Amino acid sequence: MPSSADHCAALVREADRDRYLATLFAPEDKRAALFGLYAFDIEIARVRDVAREPMPGEIRLQWWREVLEGKRDGEAAAHPVASALIDGLRRSNIKPDRLTGIVDAHSFDLYDDPMGTLDVLDNYAVMTRSALLDVAIEMLGGGGPDAMMLMRGAGIAATVTWILTNLAKHVSRRQMFVPLEVLDRHKVDLDEVYAGKVSDAFKSALAELRRHARRQMAAARSEVPHVPKLILPALLPLALIGPTLRPMDRRGYEPFDVAPLSSLTRQWLIWRAARNPRRIFEA
Repeated sequence: MPSSADHCAALVREADRDRYLATLFAPEDKRAALFGLYAFDIEIARVRDVAREPMPGEIRLQWWREVLEGKRDGEAAAHPVASALIDGLRRSNIKPDRLTGIVDAHSFDLYDDPMGTLDVLDNYAVMTRSALLDVAIEMLGGGGPDAMMLMRGAGIAATVTWILTNLAKHVSRRQMFVPLEVLDRHKVDLDEVYAGKVSDAFKSALAELRRHARRQMAAARSEVPHVPKLILPALLPLALIGPTLRPMDRRGYEPFDVAPLSSLTRQWLIWRAARNPRRIFEA
């Protein structure tokens, strides 16, 4: 029977190959903790897909809250992801409640309420991807005040990129992560978007979102000289942001039909960034 660590490594390899490949650049004694952390993120982020309805989703999220609060120790020990996560946090001397905010923020995913403003989106990104990056960096032995702006900008840029590459999936279930503030600014008819219609106004709104992501990457890039190289395995997946966004600037861009980067290209971009970390933030 595979160990909890093996289970998590396999889950990350299957569901988030970018982070899996990046983690292979980490010291061997750090990988199990990172795989446990990323497996936890996969479990939380896909609650809507698994539960389909808000109430079962809320129950799943509440279970994870109680695991992090130490109220489900027996069940957590028998759950491969929970077991690996708690063990990795303990070995890294990180308090489990550092992850509670991630669980809370993903409650938004369970409902069809649209994202209101750009500030609300930024806060969602900071509470989810930035917070996860914060813990991953600490597991690698880094962190501190110098990395705060990097984590904030990188988390926002990664979240925006995720939104832009998953538009079709979200719109198909009438879920809107593009802020209403941005849509209203470009006079986008939300009902038309939900009907699958792509207007010039909608494309302009998405272009504004890409500009926002690039500004955040620029802010993160400005912090690179202050970040120790030992945290790079946590940052390497960010090298995919620029190459993912650039095709969206071209004529013929179809927001509901975004072709993902090939597996070989993604692997090459991560390898290249590991050799030259400045490439991580080329957005």
